[in-house]
Amino acid sequence: MPGDVRLTAARIPFVDYLVLDPEPHLLAEECTGCEARYFGRRNACARCGGTGFRRVPVATTGEVRAFTIVTFAAPGVPVPFVAAIVDCDGTSVRTNLTDVAPDPDHVRLGMKVDLTTTVVGTDDDGVEAVNYAFTPSGRAEK
Repeated sequence: MPGDVRLTAARIPFVDYLVLDPEPHLLAEECTGCEARYFGRRNACARCGGTGFRRVPVATTGEVRAFTIVTFAAPGVPVPFVAAIVDCDGTSVRTNLTDVAPDPDHVRLGMKVDLTTTVVGTDDDGVEAVNYAFTPSGRAEK
């Protein structure tokens, strides 16, 4: 219909290493000398001192290697929540776990998890800031 304007909310990644489209995934900076991986820009590799890097995709599935239940946080941050380190095919990712009760009876080492995204804020123009998290396998939105 002429004049019909369909507005869709714009989405921007909360961190520069999160890619939203076509499928959400993370990009790591990989050292071209020793293949150590980092998130965010680096001037030199902490492992070998190399200065060459390439951006590589990180697996969107992984296993919980460490976790803690956070019960105290900055004002405005809802607690409790689960902070974790997830191994994604050899790349360690610091993250929060979603869609799981924040207690030791529901989170375990070795738990299989999938990358998911979550809206962490919306500005006055309707632009959504989107961050990543991991959720127990089979619960991520497709």
